[in-house]
Amino acid sequence: MTESQRPSGEYPMYPSYGNGDAAYPPPPAHQPAQPISTGPGTTVWPGSGGAGHGGGDGYGSFGQGLPQPAPQPSGHKRRAKRPVALLAAVAVAAAVVGGVTATAVGQFTGTGSSGTDSSSVVSGTTVSQSSAGTVAGVAKAVSPTIVEIGATSTAGESTGSGVIITSDGEIVTNNHVIAGASSIKVTLSTGRTYTAKVVGTDADKDLALIDLEGASGLKTATLGDSSGIKVGDQVVAIGSPEGLTGTVTSGIVSALNRDVTVAKDSEDGQGQGQQGGGSDWPFEFGGRQFNGDTGNSTTTYKAIQTDASLNPGNSGGALINMNGEIIGINSAMYNASSSGGSSSSGAGSVGLGFAIPVNTLKADLDTLRAGNGS
Repeated sequence: MTESQRPSGEYPMYPSYGNGDAAYPPPPAHQPAQPISTGPGTTVWPGSGGAGHGGGDGYGSFGQGLPQPAPQPSGHKRRAKRPVALLAAVAVAAAVVGGVTATAVGQFTGTGSSGTDSSSVVSGTTVSQSSAGTVAGVAKAVSPTIVEIGATSTAGESTGSGVIITSDGEIVTNNHVIAGASSIKVTLSTGRTYTAKVVGTDADKDLALIDLEGASGLKTATLGDSSGIKVGDQVVAIGSPEGLTGTVTSGIVSALNRDVTVAKDSEDGQGQGQQGGGSDWPFEFGGRQFNGDTGNSTTTYKAIQTDASLNPGNSGGALINMNGEIIGINSAMYNASSSGGSSSSGAGSVGLGFAIPVNTLKADLDTLRAGNGS
């Protein structure tokens, strides 16, 4: 420890300055040492190593030699406030973005305030909202309501399709599918089979209603509105062409209000697409006959034309819109193998098929249920 050079207890007194205030030491005999700046905000004062005592240039450096804090850079307080304001702004922005993000996530996950559920269904159908507008969605929803119909008559066995419209087994099909049948067997999409009886037929509209014996709890199709369809609308056809149950094809509505003429009597053409060969159901369109001779007893109706692939066995099946609603009953299709005298069995659909509008069916249901008809 540095020793003092003055006797113990002796302290010099200095004359007063000013108006009798406390005494101050006289100015030093030389210029006070200047501070040495080593960096912004840091000041080092030179000294002899004492804390206000010892040799050098004074005793604690009072008065003009008193060390002063390093001056603060101008604008320091303003800069200090900016980060606080910036943080507040970021917090507000984060809250806003967080709310928007939560809303967006809610919309995608079905947990938002709107209450929308991705598993909800289109009104009046069984097509899930997530699958609406897809062929796969329509096929999954409607296929269980389409059946295969096997009819046996004196002319042989034929295969067609049908649409379940009541849970206890009412099925709509074409009249020509079951005309003259002595027995009818129906196979569901699950493979279960039923015996069916004819409830009513309407040969003028080529429609028939059959009923399964002992059926209950069946899934039913939704009958739509054929008045609103337009050329170019996408459609799906489901049926059992050549006995291939549950076959799905798709296409568009290619024309409306086509005059299609078909045979009324069973002897003029039995069954659409007989198993193991046999003639297709003949029809007439545009003054030309297809798939054979329609005979002398015929009927004409307005039909929906589609390019969805239809083949023998699709008759009586469903033409469906993309909401899963039935808009037509498939009834006639052009088979290239039957035209121009060709006997080729390899030719299939060429995109010329026809369906009875579902509104025609709905208007005729009461007549069919009453067992009446032409």
